Amino acid sequence: MRAALSASVALVFVTSTAFAHFQEIIPSADVLPEGGKVGVEIVFTHPMERGPVMEMAKPKRLGVFAAGKTSDLLATLTSKKIDGKQAWAFEHELKAPGAVTYFVEPQPYWEPAEKKWIIHYAKVIVDAFASGEGWSAQVGLPVEIEPLSRPTGLWTGNLFRGVVRAKGKPVPFAEVEIEWMNDGSVKAPNEAFVTQVVRADQNGVFAYVMPRAGWWGFAALVDGPDAKSPDGKPAKTELGGLIWVKATDMGSVAGK
Repeated sequence: MRAALSASVALVFVTSTAFAHFQEIIPSADVLPEGGKVGVEIVFTHPMERGPVMEMAKPKRLGVFAAGKTSDLLATLTSKKIDGKQAWAFEHELKAPGAVTYFVEPQPYWEPAEKKWIIHYAKVIVDAFASGEGWSAQVGLPVEIEPLSRPTGLWTGNLFRGVVRAKGKPVPFAEVEIEWMNDGSVKAPNEAFVTQVVRADQNGVFAYVMPRAGWWGFAALVDGPDAKSPDGKPAKTELGGLIWVKATDMGSVAGK
């Protein structure tokens, strides 16, 4: 299904649940109650199906947004291999209370099966010292999901709400793909269960109840400008705005 955006945005939403690609940016924790270091892995893969992992070039941009300022983190990147494919990781220390947003802009990825370039702007929020503050600030990515529910300290079964924005403006009736980062404990009965899909309302607002503990990726996908394939033929570009949110089981922390 396609929904037209305004002329100022000049993008078209697309649904592509088959072979859904998700740009992961997963921290070691969503809340650091005493601050300190957080480790973050950056992988381009299919989360619910546990792969395959795609080869990922060094990101074009990597940063952290905190207290209204953006800092470049590209120099902190380290290379790692996952399933024999190129992935990335970094560490960052949180010294002051407040939520920070880590974000990545990858190099365009050519997907020959779909004959298009893929660029997923992905972000994740980490709360230092369990402050509960600063989580709604926007990075200003071309396509971005603004959280309406606090994206940290969530229980399994909580409702997560967000607004899909393209060039800062809400996108009416946007479609959002959702996948769980499978730890191997769940096998989807068929392909229909791999990628969940919700549709936003006229204000670009969507909602989803996370039924299981772990990391959940929410991806709003739009058509970008026309481009050329590696062999020079006409091709499409897919732009994605992703946010990663963690749900925690109450039973897993009972008595602590």
